[in-house]
Amino acid sequence: MDSGATAAIPRRAVIVGAVPGQPPRLLKEAARYAKLFGAPLVVLNVDVMRFVTYEDPDGYVHSTPAELAAASGESELSLVAADAAEILAGSGVDWSVHQLVGDPAFAIKHAAEESDARLIVVGTRKRGLGESIREFFTGSVAARLAHRQHRPILIVPLGEPASDDEELWPES
Repeated sequence: MDSGATAAIPRRAVIVGAVPGQPPRLLKEAARYAKLFGAPLVVLNVDVMRFVTYEDPDGYVHSTPAELAAASGESELSLVAADAAEILAGSGVDWSVHQLVGDPAFAIKHAAEESDARLIVVGTRKRGLGESIREFFTGSVAARLAHRQHRPILIVPLGEPASDDEELWPES
């Protein structure tokens, strides 16, 4: 396991977008596909509180905090790394954790292009009004990836699915 934002992402990896506290199923499914492909697994966390200001010719990315809470990205990365270590222990897959900054869909797309990723794995959003509002303004990461790049995407349902007659966006 390698953890770091500046380490190069392995070529031809399976990339999984990860946030703290998500259900273990996402990382388990991503590891399963990495194992099937005989590829390394890259657990990718995107710090949305920072944005790219410029990139050096050697690939080093300079970023600026969008808010004063710059340390939140570091703590989020450590939580994702701890989750990955627990969930992927004994999986038999070579894996690493990396953090990028900015818009999640664009960051994942860029990482996939740069590393010639075999597969991108993302989870569905959490259910609830707050997540529905966030998705309304920012859009679905999975949908934005599907329309902006050519790699296969695996979308893993997280949480309990809504029944056929259940309101997807409840008013309360």
